[in-house]
Amino acid sequence: MPLIRRLPKVGFRSKRPILNQIVKLGDLNRFESGTVINAEFLKTEGLIKSLNKPFKILGDGEIKKSLIIQAESLSKTAREKITKAGGKITNFDKTSGEEKPAAKK
Repeated sequence: MPLIRRLPKVGFRSKRPILNQIVKLGDLNRFESGTVINAEFLKTEGLIKSLNKPFKILGDGEIKKSLIIQAESLSKTAREKITKAGGKITNFDKTSGEEKPAAKK
């Protein structure tokens, strides 16, 4: 029997995975309070490389300023830290170009 049939099939790896661009919460401290943080702003500041790839804000670090975040995805700890600092979170849908209310989890 050929070797390929003797080996077990393990897992699945997509040929086109969705790779998020990572933005750490501590990196957002350098902006003024009340700043709107979205993909275009992060691109101009050099925190993400492409507008075509999705980005995710992770809860690494502390935030001391109240910012307005327009992002498609945030980690649970980042969401808690932003609201604790007095910031506002709105989910922004790229396809329609409209804001939708943030999901409460």
